[in-house]
Amino acid sequence: MGTHVIKMPDIGEGIAQVELVEWFVKVGDMVSEDQVVADVMTDKATVDIPSPVAGRVLALGGQPGEVMAVGSELIRIEVEGAGNLRESAQPKVEPAQATAPKVAPQARVEVAVVSAAAIKAAPVQRPAPVAREANERPLASPAVRKRAWDAGIELRFVVGSGPAGRVLHDDLDAYLVQDTSPSVAPASGYAKRNDEQQIPVIGLRRKIAQRMQDAKRRAAHFSYVEEVDVTTLEELRAQLNQKWGESRGKLTLLPFLVRAMVVALRDFPQINVRYDDEAQIITRFGAAHIGVAAQSDGGLMVPVVRHAETLNLWGAADEIARLANAVRTGKATREELSGSTITLTSLGALGGIVSTPVVNLPEVAIIGVNRIVERPVVVKGQIVVRKMMNLSSSFDHRVVDGMDAAQFIQAMRGLLEQPATLFLE
Repeated sequence: MGTHVIKMPDIGEGIAQVELVEWFVKVGDMVSEDQVVADVMTDKATVDIPSPVAGRVLALGGQPGEVMAVGSELIRIEVEGAGNLRESAQPKVEPAQATAPKVAPQARVEVAVVSAAAIKAAPVQRPAPVAREANERPLASPAVRKRAWDAGIELRFVVGSGPAGRVLHDDLDAYLVQDTSPSVAPASGYAKRNDEQQIPVIGLRRKIAQRMQDAKRRAAHFSYVEEVDVTTLEELRAQLNQKWGESRGKLTLLPFLVRAMVVALRDFPQINVRYDDEAQIITRFGAAHIGVAAQSDGGLMVPVVRHAETLNLWGAADEIARLANAVRTGKATREELSGSTITLTSLGALGGIVSTPVVNLPEVAIIGVNRIVERPVVVKGQIVVRKMMNLSSSFDHRVVDGMDAAQFIQAMRGLLEQPATLFLE
């Protein structure tokens, strides 16, 4: 038997350090070739680290949340044959560390089946359910997570019968047919509680925190709010969905907003820029690469609709839906999460009345969309009920003047209130 050492790979883009986010194995586990053993995170995306060999895990080189250098030892695996480690080399971990850290709460790929030799040596048995701590999220494959999401099931309540407590499709089946009546009366809403939870800020949540803090520290934010009458726009959207919804797909409000941004940016190229404040260079873009903020299990991510200026309404809708699904299932690539020139953010029905979004550096503008509400307004001297929506947007005052920001939002307002103008050339 030999030892194979997997080192932290060079992920590219000149990155020297990455954060270890999750382990999908523990000391003593059997792994198969191409099985993902860990997730690491760069500034832009989470990357799966697969094992190039099959064998048994001897040691783990770090803890979730630890920042590791490219080339440092990530994991040691006992393999058939000589391995890639000299016999004289000593393991980094002490025997007392043989117990593994907790299995990572989330995996995005199915675990590969171990080799036939491994099966013969250790017959596969269905393990007993593994107890899970209150704040621990279970292991599950992307397919299981998506099925649970679609069914409205919280995986933390499902007993996992797979290896290390992994939730399987059979477990979802069992959960769906079980008697959901509580066996124990719930605690009173007035009962005294003293429980506490300490949640490490690691992975995507750490990156979000760092980026938000950096953006607020470096950019001179100012926000501008304008209300928009979207009654006519909503009527048009309903007509388009009624006529072509079955064949082309249903349209949400977002494709119209993307189109309005594209058209308005033609007259305000100073908004569609990225500002390198260290080099003191502003780069203007002819292309509209629009970031669309999307929520994932781990936090907020911004996939990019590239060359939005080339897309019609249904093309934009399809691309937004594809990117949102990639984020939700954890399959978004670095390329899909980088390169935006301006960002659109919306909380949909939860959008509130006014918000003050944070500029997504190095961009200089973010367009925030609040929810649509019906309210009485005065039109030609008459009080009528209209569908109204606020645009709450923020800009980097180091680059964008207040007048330019206001005129840009007014241009978007005009396009949305007279939606036929969105398609005039």
